[in-house]
Formats: sequence, C-alpha cells, structure tokens
Amino acid sequence: MKTQIIYQFRCFLLFGLIVFGFACKKLDEKPISSVSPENFGTSVLQIESAYAGAMNYLWNYWEGYGYAYGPFTSDDQLNNGDLVIPDDNGDDLWNRHYMALLNINNALSSIKKGNIKGETQETIDGLEAQGKFLRAHNYFMLVRMFGGVPLITEDTPDPIVNPMARASVADVYGLITSDLTFAAAHLPESWDGAPGKPTSGAAKSMLAKAYLTMATYPLNDASNYQKAADMALEVMNSGTYHLVDSVNQVFSLANKYGSEMIWSYNSTYDDIATDPEIWTTSSYLDGGWGDAAMDTSFEHRWPDQPRKRAYLFTDWDGKHYSDFDEQTPFCKKFFYYISSDDFNGYSSTMNYPIIRYADVLLIYAEAANMASGGGTAPQSAVDAINMVINRANGFVPNAGHPLLTTAMTKAAFDAAVIQERSWELVFENCDRWFDICRKRILDDPNVTVRDEDRANFSVDDYLFPIPQTDLRLNKMLEQNPGYPTP
Repeated sequence: MKTQIIYQFRCFLLFGLIVFGFACKKLDEKPISSVSPENFGTSVLQIESAYAGAMNYLWNYWEGYGYAYGPFTSDDQLNNGDLVIPDDNGDDLWNRHYMALLNINNALSSIKKGNIKGETQETIDGLEAQGKFLRAHNYFMLVRMFGGVPLITEDTPDPIVNPMARASVADVYGLITSDLTFAAAHLPESWDGAPGKPTSGAAKSMLAKAYLTMATYPLNDASNYQKAADMALEVMNSGTYHLVDSVNQVFSLANKYGSEMIWSYNSTYDDIATDPEIWTTSSYLDGGWGDAAMDTSFEHRWPDQPRKRAYLFTDWDGKHYSDFDEQTPFCKKFFYYISSDDFNGYSSTMNYPIIRYADVLLIYAEAANMASGGGTAPQSAVDAINMVINRANGFVPNAGHPLLTTAMTKAAFDAAVIQERSWELVFENCDRWFDICRKRILDDPNVTVRDEDRANFSVDDYLFPIPQTDLRLNKMLEQNPGYPTP
C-alpha cells in the first residue's frame, strides 16, 4: 500500500487526483509551467483541491465508503454476518485512508512551510483547520477498525525509506483530539455556498465522539466521559443544530444540508453516489440488487413506531419483505427518498451522514449518565435521549417504546442508549460496529446477538486484520491477534 501511495505522489499532480486523472508518462515537450511536490501548495485552491482529493478516496462511485458495508456485516444489522472475518477484511479502507492522509499531510506540510502568500492569517488557519479535521476523521476511522496504526503526519519522513511501527492507540487518539481541538477553534460555524465543508460544530461533534470512544474500550479512561458530555453540550447549546421535526423527512433530499446533518459524505449530479439499487429489493420499481440486505432478527427487535416505517423498507406494493426474492428487509434511508427517474437512471445524490445532531444527543446522554456520580440517570441525559425517542414515536405515547426516566439505574440507562443508537443510526457510518466493539457487546451475555456471531466469536474479532501486503513491505508492523502473518 505505501509503495502505491508514494508512486501516486510522484506521478500525479497531488491536488488534481480526482479532477484531472493524469496518467504517468514521459513527455518530450517542455512544459510551460508545472506543479511538483516541491512547489505544490501555494494557493488556497491547490490546498482545498488536495482536501477534495482526500475525500474522494473515501467517498466515490463504487469505491471507499460508497460501497463499504461488506467489512461490517457482523454488526447484527446487516444480513449474513457470522464473525468469520477474512484475512483481507478492511484492506481497501486501510489503503484509501492512507491515500487520503497523503493528500492531507502534504497540504499541511505546505501550509507549515509558509508556501501560501498573500492570504490573511485567518484564511491560512482555516485551511490548516480543514486539513487537521480531515486527518482526525481518517485516523478516527482507522484506529477503531485496526487499533494502533502507523501515525504519519506532515513531519514524518518518507515511510518507504523509513518504515514505521504501529503507534499505540493512545498516541493515535492524542493526534485525533489535538487536531480536532485546533479545528474546533479555527473553523467557521458555516460556509457560504459550500455546505459540505467541515465546520466548528462538526469538529466539536467528532471530538465528543472521540472522547466517548476513549472512555470505553480499549482505553477505558472514564475521565473522558465528562469531556464527551461537555463537548456535546457545547454543540447542543450553540443553537446551530436541531432535529428535523418529522422522522419521515430526516433523509429527504431537501434536508441533506439541513439542521440535523452536521457533516456528511456529499453527492451531487456531477459526482453521484453509488447506484441506489444496492440498497433495495428486486421488487422495488424496475429492480433493486439486494446488496445491503438487513438481518431479519434486527427488524423483529425494532418496536413498531413511525421511525421504523421511515427508516426500514419492510414492504412494497402490497408485498411484505417475506415475499421479496431476498426475504429480508432493507434500509430506506439512502434510496427511498430519491425520484423514480433517478433510481431507474442509477443516479443518486443522497448524502451519507458521518455525524448528525441525533448522534450528538445520544453521545451526550451516554456520556452524561456515565459521568454522573449517582446510581440513576441524570435528568439532562434523560432529556437528551427523550428528544430522539419522542420524534421516533411521532410525538405520541408508545407503550412499545416509552420515554426513559430518571428512575432507571445507570447501567439500565446506558444499555437503553446503546440500543437507541442502533435504531436511530442504523447503517450510518459503520456506527453499530464501532459501538459493538467499544462496548464489548459480542461477549456480553446480557446482550442479544445472532447465533452465528455467538458461535464464531473470538475476542480477536473486535479488530480487523492488518493488510498482508503492508506486513510484507514493512517488517516493523505487527499483525493483530488471531490473524496470520505472511
């Protein structure tokens, strides 16, 4: 993987990877001007193009997280999970994150060298903040999938010439929190005409999520619960975000940049998402492909409520999913709200949320409860999660899914928050898998998991394998337990 990265760095214009697609070849003509690694990064446009290229590695047509549900099939939401994790599980995502980090780090290096002239310090700080936010996002995904990873920054010598061992999980989170703290302080609250860019609210939201993860496995540093609660509360008190009133409109195209969507992978007609047919049954319109089917036991556990009907695809044209060819339900979020013309034309402009306001409320509820000194749930935590539950129920009492109360024990409330996350954030940014890993759900006898998962479970399953290619190229890397080393 790292050989491929350096090759691309030397053969392509770094900032033009997604726009121009130049091939590496010898030219006889003498160019009038050129951009090389030595003179790259002298303008805002070049830096932001590098960031766009980094995001394109992660979210692209049939590539990256545009078609990445496969490594997470054991999350107890997707169909056919069994915890028989292949030795190449997550390889493509590892590669894509490190290719994205190459773009980001070289842009940050250029900023650090003072290559950008004629811009205000505020503009330069904003460019640096964007880069550090994106770097934190990449490492936050990597550390939760693989554990400690090589920690490459703008100051790192060429990792091909100077192979690196894996950094500790604590050190990776140290960079994540440092980068997000800088980003929160220097990013604007919003961008005029550029709603897809990260904001200070996005940085604070992701920082709250990072602190929450640090409070749980594998670091298990409970002091981070209060940090997570404080950061989430800043977002809640900012007045910038709020829940969409109707659960039926959360994923409508009209709300893709609305008050609830804090930061997402973005799709437009110029840069469409992966074909929406992957999300649905062959019975739908002119035919879905049934790729990302849902586990039927997960659907059975979901209480009847408006949110279930808004988020899950359980029937169509008079057919229950038991009569679909696949005999499984599907997730409505990413296909149902586009037009039939777009669906049949394989053209989706749906965004894929990375973090949204409902997530922040649930982060706060979990963190505030666990940080409290009492034996029962505090009122503020109850109020936060009840905002999500109340909307899920259509703002009417629901005996099948009642509001939570301060009479609940801390442990019972914590379990209810994790369950609420599973329903509210279904199929979003691999969140269920990460919750399973940080809360050690697979080996918790008090939590229901699939028989296939229980039968094949090993504690090693909480991490993905380090790619075999990287282990061959870099002898300083160590494999995760339970997986082979070449």
